[in-house]
Amino acid sequence: MDRRLIQGHSPLEPVFGFSRAVVSGRSVHVAGTAPIPREGEPPESAYDQMRLCLELVGEALAKAGAGFEDVVRTRMFIVDPADWQEVARAHGEVFGEIRPAATAVVTNLLDPRWKVELEADAVLP
Repeated sequence: MDRRLIQGHSPLEPVFGFSRAVVSGRSVHVAGTAPIPREGEPPESAYDQMRLCLELVGEALAKAGAGFEDVVRTRMFIVDPADWQEVARAHGEVFGEIRPAATAVVTNLLDPRWKVELEADAVLP
């Protein structure tokens, strides 16, 4: 079975030894994607952080040959349960019609500036 690694821009990829995404057969697995911009600081709001996470996941999916419409599962990791509505709104703007299986978990993340992190699994068309 073919296995292809998709790299992103996170400085944590070589430290932890992970890829932004892995394509295995028709499956695309996008790693936990934190709101790490290419330059500068993460956005302030949970909504804007989730929008950035979605953008980064979308880039990884595109490199893999997939799109949001191919996503079958997402996992959202939220630091503050009070932010769930902002995170859900951003997620719903992208996935409202696609409706993948989704999970939201309240947890801590590596960087105290991060309010949300996103994983996604897709099936290539």
